[in-house]
Amino acid sequence: MNGHYQENGMENLMLFEVVKMGKSAMQSVVDDWIEAYKNDRDMALLDLINFFIQCSGCKGVVSGEMFRNMQNSEIIRRMTEEFDEDSGDYPLTMAGPLWKKFKGSFCEFIAVLVRQCQYSIIYDEYLMDTVISLLTGLSDSQVRAFRHTSTLAAMKLMTALVNVALNLSINMDNTQRQYETERNKMVAKRANDRLELLLQKRKELQENQDEIENMMNAIFKGVFVHRYRDAIAEIRAITIEEIGMWMKLYSDAFLNDSYLKYVGWTMHDKQGEVRLKCLTALQGLYYNRELNTRLELFTSRFKDRIVSMTLDKEYDVAVQAIKLLTLVLHSTDEVLSPEDCESVYHLVYSAHRPVAIAAGEFLFKKLFSTREPEEEGAPKRRGRQSPNANLIKTTVFFFLESELHEHAAYLVDSLWESGADLLKDWECMTSLLLDDPVPGEEALTDRQETALIEIMLCTVRQAAECHPPVGRGTGKRVMTAKEKKTQLDDRTRMTELFAVALPPLLAKYSIDSEKVTNLLQLPQFFDLDIYTTGRLEKHLEALLRQIREIVEKHTDTEVLEACSKTYHALSNEEFTIFNRVDIARSQLLDEMVDKFNTLLEDFLQEGEEPDDDDAYQVLSTLKRITAFHNAHDLSQWDLFSSNFKLLNTGIENGDMPEQIVVHALQCTHYVVLWYLAKVSEGSHRKEDMVSLRKQMRMFCLMCQRYLTNVNTTVKEQAFTILCDVLLVFSHQMVSGGREQLEPLVYSPDDSLQTELLSFILHHVFIDQDDDNGSTDGQQDDEAAKIEALHKRRNLLAAYCKLIIYNVVEMNTGADIFKQYMRYYNDYGDIIKETMSKTRQIDKIQCAKTLILSLQQLFHEMLSELGTGFDRSSSAFCGIKELARRFSLTFGLDQVKTRDAIAMLHKDGIEFAFKEPSPQGEGNPPLHLAFLDILSEFSSKLMRQDKRTVHMYLERFMTFQMALQRDDCWLPLISYRNSLQAGGDDDTMSVVSGYSSRGSSVRSKKTKAVTPTATIESSSSSTDMSWQHQSMQTPVMMPSPHLTSTMMRGPGDMRGGEAKRGRDDSYMGVYTPIDYNRRGTGLMEEDEEPIVEDVMMSSEGRMEDLNEGMDFDTMDIDLPPSKNRRERSELKPDYFDPGSIMDESVSNSLLLYS
Repeated sequence: MNGHYQENGMENLMLFEVVKMGKSAMQSVVDDWIEAYKNDRDMALLDLINFFIQCSGCKGVVSGEMFRNMQNSEIIRRMTEEFDEDSGDYPLTMAGPLWKKFKGSFCEFIAVLVRQCQYSIIYDEYLMDTVISLLTGLSDSQVRAFRHTSTLAAMKLMTALVNVALNLSINMDNTQRQYETERNKMVAKRANDRLELLLQKRKELQENQDEIENMMNAIFKGVFVHRYRDAIAEIRAITIEEIGMWMKLYSDAFLNDSYLKYVGWTMHDKQGEVRLKCLTALQGLYYNRELNTRLELFTSRFKDRIVSMTLDKEYDVAVQAIKLLTLVLHSTDEVLSPEDCESVYHLVYSAHRPVAIAAGEFLFKKLFSTREPEEEGAPKRRGRQSPNANLIKTTVFFFLESELHEHAAYLVDSLWESGADLLKDWECMTSLLLDDPVPGEEALTDRQETALIEIMLCTVRQAAECHPPVGRGTGKRVMTAKEKKTQLDDRTRMTELFAVALPPLLAKYSIDSEKVTNLLQLPQFFDLDIYTTGRLEKHLEALLRQIREIVEKHTDTEVLEACSKTYHALSNEEFTIFNRVDIARSQLLDEMVDKFNTLLEDFLQEGEEPDDDDAYQVLSTLKRITAFHNAHDLSQWDLFSSNFKLLNTGIENGDMPEQIVVHALQCTHYVVLWYLAKVSEGSHRKEDMVSLRKQMRMFCLMCQRYLTNVNTTVKEQAFTILCDVLLVFSHQMVSGGREQLEPLVYSPDDSLQTELLSFILHHVFIDQDDDNGSTDGQQDDEAAKIEALHKRRNLLAAYCKLIIYNVVEMNTGADIFKQYMRYYNDYGDIIKETMSKTRQIDKIQCAKTLILSLQQLFHEMLSELGTGFDRSSSAFCGIKELARRFSLTFGLDQVKTRDAIAMLHKDGIEFAFKEPSPQGEGNPPLHLAFLDILSEFSSKLMRQDKRTVHMYLERFMTFQMALQRDDCWLPLISYRNSLQAGGDDDTMSVVSGYSSRGSSVRSKKTKAVTPTATIESSSSSTDMSWQHQSMQTPVMMPSPHLTSTMMRGPGDMRGGEAKRGRDDSYMGVYTPIDYNRRGTGLMEEDEEPIVEDVMMSSEGRMEDLNEGMDFDTMDIDLPPSKNRRERSELKPDYFDPGSIMDESVSNSLLLYS
């Protein structure tokens, strides 16, 4: 199939093209080449050399004359000169389906070639010597493509030779065994001819093995020991992956400390993909238990490093590190200390699911893999007597000891894949909760029962929903048919079990709020048909009775809401049990509303002040009604009138208990929302619309009045609800074809907007110490501060939504935006997102709001410091820094923000010259210093806009102003300079100024667009229409690739060398390993590779970095036949600290030349 040796039939093709297309069977491709090699080995070998050259992406061709007369180094130098200048890509890195398959075909070709030649050709002292010599030279090249491709080829060649050596070893063992068998026969039966034949065969095999040893030594010392620390991570990864294969395939020869040390050291590599290859290589070794004894020393030396890698910042690395520790644990339980195990245990709570699943598997193997053996023939034990009982208790103990009680769902999800059968043993869990312990068994404590109920709820949810908890999922996944069947079976089983067990559980724990809240969530996951098909109606009646009793006993909001949700889950009209549940619910609500109205009438009509008992009765009933109104429509009971009357009385008298007002506001809010839902769904009667509009406006006015209440909790509740109502009834409600709701739209007037803004400024933007909180101990105080901050963030978010949805004027956001720097840690994310959303709505108005916030701060500074303030003061510098931050939010696309930036400068200039100097004519305007702040936005102006802004500035300037050079006029001077800088040759207008940097190899395909030309063609006018506040938007041209030049010297910036196709970073040896590092270092951001200004070449190779390791003197020593002599002992301890490079040895690289 090659152009040199193919005869009639197919079109002449180069070997590279045949392998690239991958259409022919590799076996036939290799067989054709071998046939050609037998006919003319020089010509066939020349084809093979050109194959490797072309696989590197080089267009050059090695001629027969070059092959005969030139050394490898000269050939490589010539090929380097003929490398493609237009692109830095090469086959191993090219995109596309064809090139993705190329790497596999390339590796397969090498493996098949060696396999087909293993019996004769590879021992001819010509083919392999030439190929190994070429690959060694190419692997030393400065050109990344040569180095990468040849290293991959050499490593795959080595792997193929390892397979050959392994076969030779097996054949030698078989020959030796046959020889011993024949020799042990009686002299009369012994065949001397056969003995001589076997001796001759063994000798040949030994000679072949020696040849293979020499080849592998050449590759190992010529390629591996230098490329395992190459500057390119992909090359380092290739070497580690292959050495792992060698140790796994031929453990007798390679699985010793001499080779393991490379993997151990490289686990400290700065690139995650290399660390990942180390771990996967080790997994292949630890998986085989027979190899454990040879790994003992390595494990003891590098165990701490592996444990630390479970916290690697690359999640893939962390997952494989945990899996490796699981294999270590599986092989021997004594290696990992309790501290090592605990460092993995806590990862079951990781937000990254693969890490958590891996940690869950480790935990399951460590704690739950030992089960009590069941006696043969004995009946299967169930309930608390089952083998799972102790394991479930162990799960509870672990959960409590981890002290992350609110994260049970994460623990369950982590253990789900490895221990689903255990976690779905709900019969055992209910038995542990309901049944009495047998004699000698220790009963669960109250805390343990609470934890068990929480875990049980999480397992039920996981089985019913089949997706991970919030924060750990990766989006919805389509379930397979098997998974759907498992889900249905689990729901049926859990319903049949808990339909019977739930009523007694609720009865037992009815007074415990936390337990009851969790138990009441179970019916949400039931298959309600089971109540009918399984004839479980009596258990449904028992459940409804228990829920009613719990509602009457408890006033805790969480418990009441759980009861409300349970009624809602059971009240599904699709199921036959609906009527029973609806009747029970209606009876309960009737009684609660009647009781509330009676209590309220007495509470409000008493001439004397109501006592605490009456207030408690009203509050507890109101809590129950509010909790149910959240999930159920109670419109038929007309709760608006009674609640509004209660709230109105509180305003008039001013002595209404805080919690009553809070829940009355919430209940009234639910009334209005349910009324709106009814109107929206189809009831468009005029009287309904008028009634709802009246109720909504009355309620908004009531909330506005409560904003001035003396109680902070009441004010916060009123503010939050008012913001929600204004948002719901804003102009957004008519979108989506709901124009009939237009009469309900409500826009706040100026006074209400002012009050809302004032509330935010006085209740959100306050110092932490000013906020009232618990001071019962330092820990409680910290918790109270966090809770208070959470409340304030919710208040701010509620108001910012009004700005984003244009419910309040956008310019009110100026008072929010100006707090960006001062309260950055507390609210920076909220304010930044608000700025981003407002810019999407109206860029110009957003810019006006930003400049207004700066003007407000400037006014405040003048009021505080006076007109003669120092521009180096912290107040002024703070405003300028805020302006710089605002400028950064506009991004790099100057075309999109062109109008907004221009308007910002216009408003800023007008503000600066608005107030004349109080000291009279000839002095700078009062706000002139504001131009210094405004100059922070000058870099965002396009070139032609800078000229226009400068012209606009000159309208406000007098001739004398232009001549002033005093310090007080410096803001004007600096602002003018910022507008004039780059006014004629500005290249920052459309594309980034980074384009002036030298091109990298990766950006050679496209020429950089000249920014100036782009701008000139994008807009023919340099005028700006301030009156229309709009301008022609030029077309955005593609920006060139940004290229970092941080690690390059001045010489590397020359375009000629950049186009050479070389990898400039290889102008030295990369030392990717910090041997003194520990786990925490990998949590930090990866740094740039350490590149020393040193050359490596095949002619003059510098002394090896790890001189103390005897790399150049260590030969691959294949083990002798097991029947001839015993296996040699392990080599000396290569993990000795004295032989590992310390920091001083790494630094000694600088001395090499």
